[in-house]
Amino acid sequence: MILDRLLPQALPPLSRRQFVTTTVGGAVGLACLPLAAPEARAQGAKDAPPPGSKPTEQPAAFVSIAKDGTTTVLCNRMDMGQGIETALAMICAEELDADWSRVTTGFGNNGPAFVDPLFGLHLTGGSNSVKNSFAQYRELGARTKAMLIAAAAKQWNVAPESLAAANGVVSGGGRSAGYGELFEAAMREPVPEKVALKDPKDFRLIGQPTPLKAGPAKSSGRQGYGIDVRLPGLLTAVVLRPPVFNGKVASFDAADALKVKGVRAVLPVPLDRGGQGLAVIADGYWPAKTGRDALKVQWNLDGVERVDTARQLAAYRELASKPGTLAPQPFFRADTSALATAPRKLSAEFVFPYLNHAQLEPLACTVDLKPDRCTMHFASQMPGVDAGAVAAVLGLKPEQVRIDVLMAGGGFGRRATPTGEYPREAAGVAKAMAAAGINAPVKVMWSREDDMKAGYYRPFTVHRAEIGFDDSGRVLGWDHVIVSQSIAAGSPFQGMMVKDGVDVTTTEGMREPYELPMRLSVHHPKLNVPVLWWRSVGSTHTAYVMETLIDEIAVATKQDPVAYRMKLMGTDPKSARHRAALQLAVDKSGYGQRRLPEGSAWGVAVHESFQSVVAYVVEARLAGSGGAAKPQLVNVTAAVHCNFCINPKTVEAQVQGSAVMAVGTTLPGAQITLKDGVVEQGNFHQYALPRITDAPAVAVHVVPSADPPKGMGEPGLPPLAPAYANAVARLTGKRHRELPFAAA
Repeated sequence: MILDRLLPQALPPLSRRQFVTTTVGGAVGLACLPLAAPEARAQGAKDAPPPGSKPTEQPAAFVSIAKDGTTTVLCNRMDMGQGIETALAMICAEELDADWSRVTTGFGNNGPAFVDPLFGLHLTGGSNSVKNSFAQYRELGARTKAMLIAAAAKQWNVAPESLAAANGVVSGGGRSAGYGELFEAAMREPVPEKVALKDPKDFRLIGQPTPLKAGPAKSSGRQGYGIDVRLPGLLTAVVLRPPVFNGKVASFDAADALKVKGVRAVLPVPLDRGGQGLAVIADGYWPAKTGRDALKVQWNLDGVERVDTARQLAAYRELASKPGTLAPQPFFRADTSALATAPRKLSAEFVFPYLNHAQLEPLACTVDLKPDRCTMHFASQMPGVDAGAVAAVLGLKPEQVRIDVLMAGGGFGRRATPTGEYPREAAGVAKAMAAAGINAPVKVMWSREDDMKAGYYRPFTVHRAEIGFDDSGRVLGWDHVIVSQSIAAGSPFQGMMVKDGVDVTTTEGMREPYELPMRLSVHHPKLNVPVLWWRSVGSTHTAYVMETLIDEIAVATKQDPVAYRMKLMGTDPKSARHRAALQLAVDKSGYGQRRLPEGSAWGVAVHESFQSVVAYVVEARLAGSGGAAKPQLVNVTAAVHCNFCINPKTVEAQVQGSAVMAVGTTLPGAQITLKDGVVEQGNFHQYALPRITDAPAVAVHVVPSADPPKGMGEPGLPPLAPAYANAVARLTGKRHRELPFAAA
């Protein structure tokens, strides 16, 4: 059967206007727009709502207290293992003076209360959660406590100033009442405009190593995820996608699929990027998958680009040999004429492959579609964006779409597609079901193979550096070219992330903290491979390039790599946090103070990403003998400068996890490759991930600071691989300029 005339068209694109007006049901999205003129900002400030009146400031949206005193604090983000459900609850409970043993956590939705209070859109990413909501959750706790005290004062006919609250109890004048007894009345009190916050010296929760509230459920298998959602009458769908991105169905035969017990229907559905697929609807995942395996399909790949990794690398190398578009920042436009006469020169090319996010829990999205509304249950990093995308697919208003955010079994950026990719596809399946007369909620599930072969990837990237320096290591000129697909181009984020034709996610992490005369230009080729941010985004490759090249110059000029870095950073206040982190890592590791075993070597790297600095001093060795010897990372000492540390336990866990994830990028086989347009890897037997035998011992130390906190979900990853590579270079005399490391 020929289907071109029958298949629905690709999902309608989400325009920038739709993005801005739907991120929180039409209420916000201004962070994506250019800043207003000063007079307009002044007028906006004059017209701004009074403190305590914004949706993000309403205690009732975030805090609920049961009669027995159980206090639930909702997280305005998605937790994918970074521990923010506990961190934000700690911050709120601190000012609320709640009984921590009776605090539980939960998640919000795409309502206006749960936007990022600084960006004005729903967002979990960029290590912004604690950083941007620290003040917000302190004030939420303080406002809730003030309202509880006001309710008690009214009931007891006393002045609020005569009462105090501590450990979940309001008391004074010989009376006391638990928060649970007062909560209902408290929420009828006016929300105070201003509240007094604690002096940090009085913190009893914040700053203390605290286990995750979700820890017991996770460790016992009781934690629910998107893949576990159950609704009455729920059906399951899996989608057969074309082997090449943006392919379409030419014809199909569903007879054998429909013979599988439990299969209800096989329906043509539009895919996110313009392609078309087939959804198999069934009573459960196994019959749906079995039915999909039985489908006979002819694909139409006419006019679809078929990317091939070998050809792509050759093309990228050719582009890297030529200047690209200059990066917009002035410090990337230095005069490099001294390169020609520099007494020492270094030329280097770096290659970084496509990477899959490989989160433990594959994608799953449950859709409950009604004629006038849609409710969705899944782990979303951008529920406002996703709700707007779903509304566009279903022909609903954004306020008719509700997304209940769930805990995620990993994400690393995969659950934050600017197009709303997988919820849009799930909505498309529900719409096709409704058109076919199947009125039931549906859970659309991706297998590991689905996500690995038809998902989004960290961009394939090539760097080319030409550096001139003198015998003292002073860099005289640095000409640098990066070739990489743009993540933001064509997305709703283009306006704020693409400047003068350069995607800032491609260049982030270059040059700093070193004051170097760098000329940086970029090529953004367009290819038929979808790309997306991947944990720490551009810093996954820029940190590796910068820290291995700096190390190579230190070695070439016979300087200690730590001393050389310190010299380059100088006394500039902007690099004070880098110096502090690096010095702490050196001190705690024993670098320069103790002798390593024979056949071992030190490696060093320091990098800032998302406003936090991480320095690594590592020990590596060669395992095996002769030509079969393989590098092995043995010990890692990490020093973190994230300003004030909310929960040292989660900071430690994030750095340890980031370090192991970064080790994974060095393992042979840790790459996505394409042959004639088809992704060659399909599961973990073809895509290397670190195993317990690859995991080093990781000791984490935090630089003390009283400054407002920064995030830690991403910054631990970028400097690990270059520190490891620098140690390997000392052992072998060879530089690894391609990830993953070449097999021995």
